[in-house]
Amino acid sequence: MNYKEQQQHFLNENQNKPGIFKTQSGLQYEILKEGRGKKANLNSIVKVDYKGTFIDGVEFDSSYSRGVPASFPLKNVILGWQEGIPLMSEGAVYRFFIPSDIAYGSQDVHEIPGYSTLIFEVELHEVLN
Repeated sequence: MNYKEQQQHFLNENQNKPGIFKTQSGLQYEILKEGRGKKANLNSIVKVDYKGTFIDGVEFDSSYSRGVPASFPLKNVILGWQEGIPLMSEGAVYRFFIPSDIAYGSQDVHEIPGYSTLIFEVELHEVLN
């Protein structure tokens, strides 16, 4: 099985696990903790903590490791986040399973190989606007 097939196999298996939701775009998510605050939209600036891993559990990025939350305009990040973050309310923690076609596609980006499924645990602290 090549890398692209491994990624698809993971997503096919994952979508059948209890507690996993799937959107029309293919984004899969799990609600780890519900929030009670505001919700973001595509024009929002959000403040989050997150940890990003590959399907094998290897971490490639983490605001927790840097010790400071990240703030950014939602429209400036990958499509999987643009779709996933608005599902959350402030205070929520979700795990996103983002297929490559709504992440970085077939391109290698820094240490992320093309066709990678990305897993992010995201805590939405605040919707800033």
